[in-house]
Amino acid sequence: MRIQTVGIIGAGTMGNGIAQACAVAGMKVVMVDIAQAAVDKGLATVSGSLDRLIKKEKLTAEQKTAALALIQGSTNYEDLKGAQLVIEAATENYELKLKILKQIDTMLAPEVIIASNTSSISITKLAAATSRADRFIGMHFFNPVPMMALVEIIRGYLTSDATHDAVKALSVALGKSPITVKNAPGFVVNRILVPMINEAFFVLSEGIATAEDIDAGMKLGTNQPIGPLALADMIGLDVCLAVMDVYLEEYGDSKYRPCPLLKEMVAAGQLGRKTGRGVYTY
Repeated sequence: MRIQTVGIIGAGTMGNGIAQACAVAGMKVVMVDIAQAAVDKGLATVSGSLDRLIKKEKLTAEQKTAALALIQGSTNYEDLKGAQLVIEAATENYELKLKILKQIDTMLAPEVIIASNTSSISITKLAAATSRADRFIGMHFFNPVPMMALVEIIRGYLTSDATHDAVKALSVALGKSPITVKNAPGFVVNRILVPMINEAFFVLSEGIATAEDIDAGMKLGTNQPIGPLALADMIGLDVCLAVMDVYLEEYGDSKYRPCPLLKEMVAAGQLGRKTGRGVYTY
């Protein structure tokens, strides 16, 4: 199966990033969100991102125009009907994703593949909410999508080889480097990354080093481009906490216990860049 038209549910950070990657690769895109304002904001974000690529001479003005022409913004799920693949990129909330998936499952043709961009929710569990568990898969992009090469392709318990192969081929066509993983809480990258961030909060809370020195140590000592605490601020402390809570519940292992300092900061509303203050002030 060759995927030429991609539907995307959610025009936020991940959704518009995926839309940009698909359009730049020459695919038609239908990006749907519940509010026109969200759709317009998503399209404006793509336009601004393409402008930055033009400034860096990685893209021409003509290529920008061509890419934008391939993206259709919409508030109507009916517009997804022409897609061979629909990627759900809504907020990381199980009940919300369930509601969306049930709604589009009844509307889309049986052969259409549905993928979720979830970073922590079970693909098998989400697939069970649809009538096409064999044509359901995880497609976890990383932020910022246009720049990050990795896509985690997550096979649910019933995901077919044909579905996996079609999504892997699409990922390669987008210029990404996919890895295939089994369904498990956190998959591969976040399973390793988020506990590392949590451990950085323990080190900070114990007064072993300042936030600046913790981040400098990890950048210089492990060649990471950004320190774990600054990364937590970028991801959102509430998101980091939610993921740790999922691991603790799913694995039942105390090593996934969220740091009390992380919980306190989230309770105080200091969520990172999006609130202007987290570990650092912005």
